Amino acid sequence: QVQLVESGGGSVQAGGSLRLSCAASGITLATYTTYSMAWFRQAPGKEREGVATIARADRTQYADSVQGRFTISRDNSKRTLYLHLNSLNPEDTAMYYCAAVPSPDPLSVSLAYSSYQYWGQGTQVNVSS
Repeated sequence: QVQLVESGGGSVQAGGSLRLSCAASGITLATYTTYSMAWFRQAPGKEREGVATIARADRTQYADSVQGRFTISRDNSKRTLYLHLNSLNPEDTAMYYCAAVPSPDPLSVSLAYSSYQYWGQGTQVNVSS
């Protein structure tokens, strides 16, 4: 059973930065490399939205709201997914979740909630003005 555990959330002031991590377990390294990974976020009273995704071949896609400010990356040797958050603003306040899905297509990227099979429990990011 694949397990995803996020960390790195916290409270920062507007303009600050954070790095989120998502460690995968219950999966071999070889299998992990075949997964597409993504970060989602959910603010109180809002739907969960896709923030960034990275394919097996490291192709990436970002939501318009974070393009140029957030960077997604993965270290397959550590089975860890990262999200670098820069130039944070109060609208970025949310619970951030990582997600994973086996992906036959090495270039497949998706920001759709329904595309993903495995989910972490989330890490909270709070940005104050």
